[in-house]
Amino acid sequence: MYEKILERSEALDDRIEEFSELIKEHYNVAELGDPTSGTDDDIIVTGRIVYDADTADTAPPRLTETSMALEASRANGGKRVALRLDSSVTIRGAAQGAGSVGLFPGSIVALKGKNGGGNWFLVKEILSLPPLKPSPTSFRLPSIKSDSAVDPSFSIHIACGPYTPDADLSYKPWRALVKTLKASKPSVVLLMGPFIDVQHPKIKTGETDMLPDALFRSLFIEHLRTYLDSSPGSIAVLVPSIRDLISRQAVYPQGELDPELTASDPRIHLLPNPSRFSINDITFGVTSVDVVYHLKKEELSIKGAEVDPIPSASPDDTGTDVMANTCRHILQQRSFYPLFPVPLDVSHEVNLSVTHLDGLRLADGTDNPPDILILPSRLKQFSKVVQTTTMINPSFLSKGTFAKLDIAAGSTDSYKERIKTEVVKLEA
Repeated sequence: MYEKILERSEALDDRIEEFSELIKEHYNVAELGDPTSGTDDDIIVTGRIVYDADTADTAPPRLTETSMALEASRANGGKRVALRLDSSVTIRGAAQGAGSVGLFPGSIVALKGKNGGGNWFLVKEILSLPPLKPSPTSFRLPSIKSDSAVDPSFSIHIACGPYTPDADLSYKPWRALVKTLKASKPSVVLLMGPFIDVQHPKIKTGETDMLPDALFRSLFIEHLRTYLDSSPGSIAVLVPSIRDLISRQAVYPQGELDPELTASDPRIHLLPNPSRFSINDITFGVTSVDVVYHLKKEELSIKGAEVDPIPSASPDDTGTDVMANTCRHILQQRSFYPLFPVPLDVSHEVNLSVTHLDGLRLADGTDNPPDILILPSRLKQFSKVVQTTTMINPSFLSKGTFAKLDIAAGSTDSYKERIKTEVVKLEA
């Protein structure tokens, strides 16, 4: 992948500037300071968390309290400065009950403190990023018909590849899921790659004489069509993976699959990775990259006293759930993949195109998050409510799990009561 250095730097700088404006408006700050300049009074600064190359002593480097640095935007100096945390550091505007904040390489932050003329900035307070506003729209897929012409309720099953175990190319888990789909007949089936996994041992060693496209049609699409034929009115939504051998792109963000692979079947909708879409009045966000695992392994938790914490919009979001707080980064950073650079040991999983960071935006133009965010991960499957968004990790079908959602029609019921989620074991 070829990217011009200037275009990469501009994309990274634009992201800091965008959040700087959010911080100024949210906290009523007239002017942001330069963290590299010495001051007598405390100032508020913004920037990107990076490794401090002078103090990082591990390979690959890991973020610690003594190896953090802040990279400011060009408008505020454009330099890097080491960070040190005050012993009584406070956290302003975080989720109530959290008692800490997570930092990771690439996270955009707002900090209050001062540079006393040394080579580091003393952080006295960490200001949480403004929360997203609750919900609506994106790519609008066809409305799902139900028994009543005015009833917008629907069901959706969600699975993520790999769809066959490493031992063979039998696609037994996929065929078992198709059997389940035929029995339950959900309105929508959302399927995420990899469909033909470039990392599969049998593919890597060339133990098949079929071309990737032919494998996909024979082992995957033909079975999918038998389900769609058995359930008139249902649709399928396919989102590729960086590891998909059938994709023309191996970068992230990634374009949708070629319509020729599905013979332009109108029942099969092809979307990019990541993507946002809506069905009836419910909005979805989805990516096949394991961003939850990447965040979890890189996150550094900073404890501090809460100042003006934000009460939860949902009784299930207590602020104390570690996994929910990891997922919260995706909402606060407004990105499907907020890390930068990609962790070295998982860099083969994300060929990040920095110049196309706009394609990773989580929020639409109105600063609204999706109602449902699908985040498949190697970590244990879960379904959690964070702020007003339902976060779902269906795990991988090759591990024998997938997710089921039932969306009730809008009424006086609460949002939580409308959406019922379940991560279930695949029946053999």
